[in-house]
Amino acid sequence: MKNGMMWRMGVAWGAALALLAGCGGSGTEASAQKAASVLMVDGWVQPASVDQGVSNIKSRSALVTAPTPSRVSLGALDASKTASLGGGIGPRQVGTARDVVATRAAAQTQQQLQWKPTATGGKVAAISFSAEGAYGLRLGVVVKALPQGTVLRVYSQANASKVFQISGQEVLQRIERNAQAGDTTLDGQTWWTPDTGSDEATLELELPVGADASTVDISVPRVSHIFENLSIPTEAELSTKINESASCHLDATCYDTYATERNAVARMLFTSGANTYLCTGTLLNDSRSSGTPYFLTANHCISKQSEAASLQTDWFFRSPTCNSRTLSSATVQRVNGASLLYASGAMDMALLQLNDTPPAGAVFAGWDAGTQALSTPVVGLHHPRGDLLKVSLGTLNSLISCTPTSETQFQCSGTTGNYYQVNWTQGTTEGGSSGSALFKGGTHVIGTLYGGGSSCTATTVPDYYGRFDVAFNAALKNWLSSATPPTGPTGRVPVYRFYNSAGLEHFYTSNVGERDLLIKQFGSNFIYEGPIFYAYPVEGSNQDSNLFPVYRLVDLARKMHLYTANPAERDGLIRAFPTVALEGTAWWGQAAPGNGAMPVYRYFNRSTNTYFYTTSAAERNYINANLSQQYLEEGIGFYVWADK
Repeated sequence: MKNGMMWRMGVAWGAALALLAGCGGSGTEASAQKAASVLMVDGWVQPASVDQGVSNIKSRSALVTAPTPSRVSLGALDASKTASLGGGIGPRQVGTARDVVATRAAAQTQQQLQWKPTATGGKVAAISFSAEGAYGLRLGVVVKALPQGTVLRVYSQANASKVFQISGQEVLQRIERNAQAGDTTLDGQTWWTPDTGSDEATLELELPVGADASTVDISVPRVSHIFENLSIPTEAELSTKINESASCHLDATCYDTYATERNAVARMLFTSGANTYLCTGTLLNDSRSSGTPYFLTANHCISKQSEAASLQTDWFFRSPTCNSRTLSSATVQRVNGASLLYASGAMDMALLQLNDTPPAGAVFAGWDAGTQALSTPVVGLHHPRGDLLKVSLGTLNSLISCTPTSETQFQCSGTTGNYYQVNWTQGTTEGGSSGSALFKGGTHVIGTLYGGGSSCTATTVPDYYGRFDVAFNAALKNWLSSATPPTGPTGRVPVYRFYNSAGLEHFYTSNVGERDLLIKQFGSNFIYEGPIFYAYPVEGSNQDSNLFPVYRLVDLARKMHLYTANPAERDGLIRAFPTVALEGTAWWGQAAPGNGAMPVYRYFNRSTNTYFYTTSAAERNYINANLSQQYLEEGIGFYVWADK
């Protein structure tokens, strides 16, 4: 494969492929053996060797020259809207919704996008949004259609050299996931940009060569105005810190007994209804120590897929030394959201799977799904008011039943139920602590924080935690406790997609080394579009007995690839074209639906004589509506999965 090499397969190649259409074989679905669930799992540490994926943070020097943006100013926020929602069972609100008239619909946004040519023959445009007095902005971007190869960037004009970059395909995929979860509201149609930490945020779009700017269907009807300062000041500025938690909180860095478990906890920032909130969540291990980033928090924090998609997490968000009141340089942020796996108000618990790989050194916390004895010593690790990590020490005093009386209030009574009553002997909790894990003896998760009246001035008032054992038996065991550990592959792997802006074709690989080599050596032409689906790296799984290989062929003369699941097509191409060679098995898919697999649709591009593969309904709709003369849909090539 060469950078920028474009070629034409010609009529003979296209005709041969048409004659060899189809996909062979189907298998039978394996039945899972039943076994008792594992009820207790220890934690483990994310190794430094784990693939961290591809960073979305780019240097402006390596990108297209920044365009002069159109400007949309929202002015100052009404002071009456800046009071956060504290207490009760609600998450801590730190941002509020603001409507944007200038970009409320696609037609108005098109007027703001002043397209300019790029040096490579594409187009670029940008819009700058500002809100006086904001500590941060999240743009609510509604995307319905984008040309192939579109790139979106987000940055502040004050720091334009540091850019968050994402492919249009990834954005559409995230919005599609919201729709698949049943959220067709405005929230479900929205991609929330990362918080810029500034009162201004710029949204930039770059289109590749040949893309029609008139087909861009994008709008920004809302922004979330962050009205609390979520940064950590220096020691000298401490007296003016806006988000300082109460004085009786204990710095978690001072308690090395919990040095392992504190690395499992992350500060959460998420958006719902264009309002932005803080909570706390905890990374969980599973019974196979598979490294799947399961993340536990409260249902009253995140209960919808659109909220999960907006999640940002701050890891190692604590002081570097005991009571130093400064932020550790080890702090790492992840901004790519999550998939919601389970949410229940019955014990106020939600399980997510993070889209990002947790940073090296993060701990997948252990858990205990057994019934807990009263008087058990317990530990809470949490981010009160979004502050640096704190620790609370106490005792599990009783079981109890809790019911909400309003959106932010609840009452508890009795000696049985889905919650634990906890009394603290040291420390307390506040808004922002919601969703944080309760650790038995400081080592194994047994619950998540629902709420309570505990404070520095009411240290004897209890807090209430949803019971992990109840949620585990209801659903969490389906993800966290594998009854039949796989004997073949350790799990599915992502298949990555690149758009060759010079060759106007796509390249697919499940090989991490190949992915990174393309980005390093050919990044100017090969636009990384992220993982588009998941498949198996090898054959053999007691869960997926219908697996079969997807082959990758290359035309050595023209350096272009074809992927096929049909052995007849594979062999026919090799016989018909001397320059075509089999590179091997690209990955293993499935020949028929089942086991949660989804179809991969194959298109033949008449203009370039190349092939395009997608699982995305949004991409299919765009092609069929705008490019039907160029792309011939050939049907389903094979089946793959949306996640690991």
